[in-house]
Amino acid sequence: MRRLWGRLSSVNVQKAVWGLEELGLPYERVEAGGAFGRVREPDYLALNPNGLVPVMEEDGFVLWESNAILRYLASTQGLGTLWPEDPRAAALADQWLDWQATRFTPSTRDAFWQTVRTPLAQRDQSVIDRSVAASEECAGILDAHLMGRPYAVGDRFTAADIALGAATHRWLHLDVPRVERPALRAWYERIRVRPAAAVALPPLS
Repeated sequence: MRRLWGRLSSVNVQKAVWGLEELGLPYERVEAGGAFGRVREPDYLALNPNGLVPVMEEDGFVLWESNAILRYLASTQGLGTLWPEDPRAAALADQWLDWQATRFTPSTRDAFWQTVRTPLAQRDQSVIDRSVAASEECAGILDAHLMGRPYAVGDRFTAADIALGAATHRWLHLDVPRVERPALRAWYERIRVRPAAAVALPPLS
C-alpha cells in the first residue's frame, strides 16, 4: 500500500497526486504540512529530515522530493505512457521537470505567497512585481516551446506535463496582471480537463 504525506494545497503534493491518479494506483493521502502540522514531529522527520511535503511510503520504501516521486512512479508504473521509452524523449522529460523545479515554480513563489497567503495590508508590491516579471519570462519560454505541440514532450501526455501543469495552474490563477500566452493557455486547457487533474488541482489556497 502506498501512503502519500502532504496537503493538497501544496503544488508539490499536487504533482505526486496527479501522477498517482493518472496511473490509477491505490494510495492513502495523509494531511501534513501547513495548518495540518506533523512535519516537525520526530516520526515525520525520520521519513524526511527536511520536514517538507510530499513524502511517499511504498512497502517500506520511502521517497521524498516531488519530482523524484513523479519520476519513480512514471518510470516504474508508466513506462511508455507517462515516461517515454526513448532515451532522448526521457531526457527531455527530465529537462522540463528540472526546469519546473528550478525556474518556473521558484519564479511564481513570491507572487503566490504575497497574493494568496499574505493579508492585503502586509503585502509588498515590489516583491510581487519582481516575481511576476520572473514568472512572465518563464511563461514566455514555455509558451514558445508549446507552439505547434500538443504536449511538452512529443505527441503524448507525460510526467513533464504533470509537473509543468501544476506550476502553470498556480501561475494562471494568481490575481496578477499577465500576458496572454495562446499556446500555453491552449495546452493548459487541454490537460486540466483530465480526470486526474480534477483530483490534483484544487483552487489556490
